Amino acid sequence: MYKRILVPTDGSEITSKAVDSAVALAKLSGAALTTICVKEPFPYSAISEMQPVPPQEFYDAQERIAAGRVKQVTDAAAAAGVNCSGFTVEALHPWEAILDHAKVQGCDLIVMASHGRRGMAALLIGSETSRVLTHSPLPVLVVK
Repeated sequence: MYKRILVPTDGSEITSKAVDSAVALAKLSGAALTTICVKEPFPYSAISEMQPVPPQEFYDAQERIAAGRVKQVTDAAAAAGVNCSGFTVEALHPWEAILDHAKVQGCDLIVMASHGRRGMAALLIGSETSRVLTHSPLPVLVVK
């Protein structure tokens, strides 16, 4: 069935449902799991006085938060006896980082959460999941 499953995480409650599904599917199929948390790039400003946080503090905080989210996934996988590797990356567009990571890691399935936006919010905001669905050459399992 599947040999390597990617489950992106943003630490949200709905993402934990996707993680649970990915872990169960990996255990069932004997697949390895990989997880990724995408960090925001530093919001550079032409006026340095307007930066409320120094760049290194921003990077350190982003890494601490992302590493904690990845650890939640790797811990859940370990508790289920599933091999899981975790990564944090910085990217302007999370959907691109997710697809690049899936390719680099040789994944054959992506399991993602749907944040369930409807109506105008869905049209205006969109979602990383919908962008992954649109651009992915791999199957994508969307968990609600």
